[in-house]
Amino acid sequence: MARSTQITPAAECVAASASLAKAFEFLGKRWSGVVLGTLSERPAGFRELSRAIGGISDSMLSDRLADLGRAGLIERTVDPGPPVSVSYALTDRGRALVPALEQIALWAREHLPAG
Repeated sequence: MARSTQITPAAECVAASASLAKAFEFLGKRWSGVVLGTLSERPAGFRELSRAIGGISDSMLSDRLADLGRAGLIERTVDPGPPVSVSYALTDRGRALVPALEQIALWAREHLPAG
């Protein structure tokens, strides 16, 4: 007798929960969402990002940019100059995430206590 390959609603729920957990584990790293949100406006250099994201240390910003780059959400472009300049921009994958981040921000404004 052939086994059914249809996914049950419970299995879909478990798969969705696992995917959400994976996404929030990655995006929940401090500053990741802020860096993505800042780059959603336009590409920026390291100093621009540092100034735009008050309170982030240079080493943390460097770590987050590296993490987001490895995940394929941002790209680093080096202009050999002179002077040499480096800029960061969202990739297509990163831009695809922006609407979801905007919806989460909207939900937070409407449903979480101010503070």
